[in-house]
Amino acid sequence: MSFFKRLKDKLMGNPVEEEKVVEVNENEDETAEKLEDAEEPALIEATVEEIDLATETPKVEGPIETELPELMEEPVQHEVHEVANVEEKKPSAWSITQKFKAGLEKTRNSFTSKVNDLVARYRKVDEDFFEELEDLLLQADVGFETVMELMDKLRFEVQRKNIKDTNGIQAVISEKLVEIYEQGEEDLIDVNMQPDGELTVILFVGVNGVGKTTTIGKLAHRLKSQGKTVVLAAGDTFRAGAIDQLQVWGDRVGCEVIKQSEGSDPAAVMYDAIRAAKNRKADVLICDTAGRLQNKVNLMNELEKVHRVISREIPNAPHEVLLALDATTGQNALVQAQTFKEATNVTGIVLTKLDGTAKGGIVLAIRNKLHIPVKFVGLGEKMDDLQPFDAERYVYGLFAEGLDKELQNNED
Repeated sequence: MSFFKRLKDKLMGNPVEEEKVVEVNENEDETAEKLEDAEEPALIEATVEEIDLATETPKVEGPIETELPELMEEPVQHEVHEVANVEEKKPSAWSITQKFKAGLEKTRNSFTSKVNDLVARYRKVDEDFFEELEDLLLQADVGFETVMELMDKLRFEVQRKNIKDTNGIQAVISEKLVEIYEQGEEDLIDVNMQPDGELTVILFVGVNGVGKTTTIGKLAHRLKSQGKTVVLAAGDTFRAGAIDQLQVWGDRVGCEVIKQSEGSDPAAVMYDAIRAAKNRKADVLICDTAGRLQNKVNLMNELEKVHRVISREIPNAPHEVLLALDATTGQNALVQAQTFKEATNVTGIVLTKLDGTAKGGIVLAIRNKLHIPVKFVGLGEKMDDLQPFDAERYVYGLFAEGLDKELQNNED
């Protein structure tokens, strides 16, 4: 199947379905606005006292077995009813594609506009064209090794197809970027979910300030919309307000939060959380951990301890170790990923704030250098703006306008 055929089939979806989804999304946006009376950034940055007043959630000390209210069944039934409604309103391929297009706007405006200027100036594909394209890719934080590999592939493809001018060159670049990312592997974005009846444990790691807790809340919302019962573990017991922040998200998405007092042993929290999740017959346990810098040896050792406790209680767990990285930090995110990979078995990256950076090429650098797949990306502040990463949609987001024209020309 040609690149354009694959691109169209995967990205465009069903135009009729698109109209229905636009209508549904408008209704969902109205509902989301009602649920989020306070703006998310303001809520998350609130002090401990403000959060306590807003949520009126008592802090629980010690073991968790007695924390579940006796009347738990009633709200759970109500939530299942809501989940059924969500499942009937699944977004179309086109609406998801538009999220990538909107989320990568800053990168596209910075990077792709320069590529368009380059294509306009160079009517012929020659060595000068490749050298300038190389510079543009480096500026977008695609990474030196990735850029060199891409240049070799482009030169070979241009020679193989005897391409003389720059018409259609963006499609060739896009195709090669997808090939480099996927590296011949499939199902890179799939979360390692356990069979029905078994608990899936997802451990989140990362430094402070990358949006880790917010991402946990959004992932919990996503899993609940798929009909999963989700429990959250407040393992960040070091940062002031972290437990309350996770509780705010738990209340918002309707998930129970297992917690102890500030300063408690994170491994003990994980132990309680696993026991509670099993007792509740939960499908997924998402574990928050303290934000840690790569040069803090004691915190890295604490992370290893948490990992040991989880694997002792559930063999082969955690089933996913997701590293949250802030896309706006560019190459620094790559350094963080390298350090965490050495300290723990990171199985996937969640790249937050991709909509807030002009250097979205860091996705390719992380994948190509560390061989860790990007499993989710943050494309905005709304609850459903956390999306599974998709290489073709990502590349489309980078070259949307040019690829739209080439897709149209291809049809003609």
